[in-house]
Amino acid sequence: MSTRRRGFLKGALALLAAGAAPLAPAHRFHAGIADISHNERSGSTEVVHTYMAHDFEALLMNVYQRQFDMADPDDQAVVRKYIDRQFWLADKDGKRIALKWIGASVDVDSLTVFQEAVQTPIDKVETIHNAVLVDFLPDQVNTVNFTAGGSLRTFGFNAGRTEISVHQAP
Repeated sequence: MSTRRRGFLKGALALLAAGAAPLAPAHRFHAGIADISHNERSGSTEVVHTYMAHDFEALLMNVYQRQFDMADPDDQAVVRKYIDRQFWLADKDGKRIALKWIGASVDVDSLTVFQEAVQTPIDKVETIHNAVLVDFLPDQVNTVNFTAGGSLRTFGFNAGRTEISVHQAP
């Protein structure tokens, strides 16, 4: 994903978070966005997730009753395990496509996670499952931008809709 597009997405998430009342303990809108695209140079399908850092911090505090440091490899491993359980891609036979964890970065506003399906063309993806944070925040809305064959399709996920075929209408 381009730096400009990633900056736009982070800015949009920050604006959504800014809609919360000042000094409120939490914001009122819970959203995440993921971009899935094929990298022609590497031959891999790449996934970039962006979530509100506060939402992940609240989830981890609720489950583990402690603060997390995303710079700590052990704490990143907990996030990785959670993302791997809540987000996946599957082929036409329903078999999960292996996603390699590239890394994560966190700032005051957002958590960004990078994954890739190594040497996997995007046309192998049949199903997207995205239940990230919907188990903790019932009003969580996740958007996935799926770029394949030169066209962009956008899919919405929530607690009632966690799995979508890339061939169905968004």
